[in-house]
Amino acid sequence: MTINPVRHLSIFSPEKFGQRRIDIIGVGASGSHVALLVAKLGVKNLHIWDFDHVEDHNLANQMYGPDDVGKPKVDACADLIKYQTGLVVTKHNQKLEAGHKDLGEIVFLLVDSMKARTEIAEKCINMNFKTKLMIETRMGEETGMIYTVDMMNGMDYKSWKTTLYADEEAAPSACGAATTIGSTAMMVASYATWQMLNWIRNDKIETNEIIFSTRPPMIDAHSFFEKQKEEKAAAA
Repeated sequence: MTINPVRHLSIFSPEKFGQRRIDIIGVGASGSHVALLVAKLGVKNLHIWDFDHVEDHNLANQMYGPDDVGKPKVDACADLIKYQTGLVVTKHNQKLEAGHKDLGEIVFLLVDSMKARTEIAEKCINMNFKTKLMIETRMGEETGMIYTVDMMNGMDYKSWKTTLYADEEAAPSACGAATTIGSTAMMVASYATWQMLNWIRNDKIETNEIIFSTRPPMIDAHSFFEKQKEEKAAAA
C-alpha cells in the first residue's frame, strides 16, 4: 500500500506532478525530515544523496532510530520512507562530484557545511539547465534560514550567493559540529517543503529568504528584490 493523497489533493496532486524528479542532497538533520515530508506527499521520482553513516549522536535531531546506527544514511532513509509511505526512492550512497549535472527539476541542497553548499551549487546545480528550483537551508540551535532560488533567474542565484558565509561563523557544538536541535530541524524542513509546494502551485517564487528565531519568536520573510530595495534605501 502507498500513500493515499486524498487529504492534500487540493494542495498537491501526485498524479499531476507525475514523474518530475526531486533530488535531496544530504539526508541528515533537515534532509531526513524533508525526505519523509516530500515522500508523504506521494512524490514518485525522489532521489536522495548522502555518503555518511548514521551515528548515535544523529538520533537526537534526525529521523533515524537506534536500529539505524551504522547503516548508510541513504539506506536508513529509504527504509523509513518505504515503511511509512510504501514508496521506493532512488538512493545515491556517494558524494556529489563536481560537474555532476544529472539532477532533477527541484533540488534541496541540505548538506552540513557552507563550503559543500557553495561547491555543489556552483559546480553541479548552476547552469545544468535541468534544475529550475533550488531550496537551501541553514540552522543553528534556535534559528533557521530557508533560501528558495529560481535557477532560471540569474539574479536570484547571484543574490543567494551574497548570503553565503564561512563555516567558522556557525555556532559549534560540543563535538565541534554546528549546533542543531530536532525541533529546529523539523521547522526548517517544514518551511522548505512549503516553499516547494508554493512554487509548484504558483510557478513563481514570492519569498526567497525566510529567517526564523525561537527566542524571541520571530519570522522574517522577503524576496531578494525587496531586500535589495531596503538596503539601498538604508544606504541613501
